[in-house]
Amino acid sequence: MANEEIAINVKNVENAEQIISQLMDDYSDDILYLVFSYVKNRTTAEDLTQEIFIKCYEKLGQFNNKSSIKTWLYRIAINHCKDYLRSWHYRKIKFSDKIGDYFPSKAKHVEEEIISKNVTNRLTNAVMDLPEKYREVVFLHYYEELPLVNISKITGINSNTLKTRLKHARELLKNKMKEEV
Repeated sequence: MANEEIAINVKNVENAEQIISQLMDDYSDDILYLVFSYVKNRTTAEDLTQEIFIKCYEKLGQFNNKSSIKTWLYRIAINHCKDYLRSWHYRKIKFSDKIGDYFPSKAKHVEEEIISKNVTNRLTNAVMDLPEKYREVVFLHYYEELPLVNISKITGINSNTLKTRLKHARELLKNKMKEEV
């Protein structure tokens, strides 16, 4: 796999640009979606994603093959997002973009499209309204389809704690969706 090749060749600094280019090809969309789940604004997510890959380029020599390159990249992305959310810039600016505009509908009929978009928007908004600790695990588990063991490595949080957070997140989403119906 390409990921294994990257992990093996990361120590060769001469190939850093090629490695970052490969990482961007393989993971840019995944990182963008992850960042978007934190900042809830596509333009900001795109900017932060670029910053994350720049940071990865600068820190490439520090990668030590103790984890997969994907885990390392996700850890950098999550930390960068958390730093951004604590920044003055974020705290002073409100965002009005809706995530529902970002996901296209796949319905065939107009009625189905409207119903589907409404349900998707409600669910997406409910997920985005979750507290960060729940939103993070929901995103990584359901969208990225990562097992809890990998999420534990990425976040540095115990697997049992993640199971509890996932359970609480599902309960919160269930209650939120019932309220709306």
